[in-house]
Amino acid sequence: MIVPSARRILLKLSGEVLMGNQQFGIDPATVAELAQEVKDAKDTGLEICLVIGGGNIFRGMAGAAQGMDRAQADYMGMLATIMNALAMQNALEQLGVSTRVQSAIQMDAVCEPVIRRRAERHLEKGRVVIFAAGVGSPYFTTDSGAALRAAEMKCDVLMKGTSVDGVYDSDPKKNPEASRFGTVTYDRVLADNLKVMDASAVALCRDNAIPIVVFSIREKGNLARVLTGEGVQTIVKEEA
Repeated sequence: MIVPSARRILLKLSGEVLMGNQQFGIDPATVAELAQEVKDAKDTGLEICLVIGGGNIFRGMAGAAQGMDRAQADYMGMLATIMNALAMQNALEQLGVSTRVQSAIQMDAVCEPVIRRRAERHLEKGRVVIFAAGVGSPYFTTDSGAALRAAEMKCDVLMKGTSVDGVYDSDPKKNPEASRFGTVTYDRVLADNLKVMDASAVALCRDNAIPIVVFSIREKGNLARVLTGEGVQTIVKEEA
């Protein structure tokens, strides 16, 4: 395992992963596959928190770039993450995994508010807790929300599942010569603007000594492999 004594992890998924091969929205078959990955990880004895972005439905910064008020656009993005959280909850519970969604925007008819001690009890009872709506405030990304929840819930590691298999010294989609890091320090990520997560999220993980593991969630079974140290990934941590 990446952190040998890891008992509790936070898994951050980009909203785009839920699209599958679609251009927009939620692909139920893809969500079901992701839910199976989460179940397999949970069956190893881990306590799992989840944070899912909303980019497959609406991204606040993209809306702001097109002339929308940034705060309004960010609130719309937060609502998109709640939709994704409910989709993942449904997929997990169809697999028999007990799940709770906690939202930073109060929405009592569909999910719980974020209450740290209640979330702790859920994890102790073997439930997966899905945190939605970021930090509940505009101008913060779901990366920041993931780092905040990882710190708040005392997670041993933050796993970031994306469409790329780690952190590169330049964009691998644009530069075929880009080199992937095996490990890299928080300070290098911040200094070189390596686009792992936004700066506030990386700094929060650094200040709380939470390693960030970046890996591709699109490859079937990769979460389990990465957790055992066999999969391809980049670990962001302090220098040894």
